[in-house]
Amino acid sequence: MSRSDPRPRKELPAGAGQHATAGPYSPVLVIHTDRLVVISGQAAIAPDGSVTGRDIEEQTHATLENCRRQLATAGCTFADVVKVTGYLTDLSQWQRFNAVYETYLPEPRPVRTVVGAALLDGLLVEVEMWAVAP
Repeated sequence: MSRSDPRPRKELPAGAGQHATAGPYSPVLVIHTDRLVVISGQAAIAPDGSVTGRDIEEQTHATLENCRRQLATAGCTFADVVKVTGYLTDLSQWQRFNAVYETYLPEPRPVRTVVGAALLDGLLVEVEMWAVAP
């Protein structure tokens, strides 16, 4: 897709829907791309290697800020993200994670999968993203 192409990089297809209990994500997206950007799993880890944040909200904010910085190095923002995979050490924190997540990712939100996982000591959340560069 060239910069002069008027199509959005991602779009929710007509008729797409999901169940009433779905979280802040799209069930399906059509992606138009010629430059795919993928960032590895990010967590609430400061540049010095220390874990930041004591609860799921603080760690989710820190994790998503790390994602924002990585995306920016490739000229992307959260609006360019099309796929997210999240890992939570405690799936009972799902709603608290979603409350923070939805303040970062704009509509149409990326497709997303979140699973329970054992993470490195002290980490409560990890997130990886795929984006389409503008």
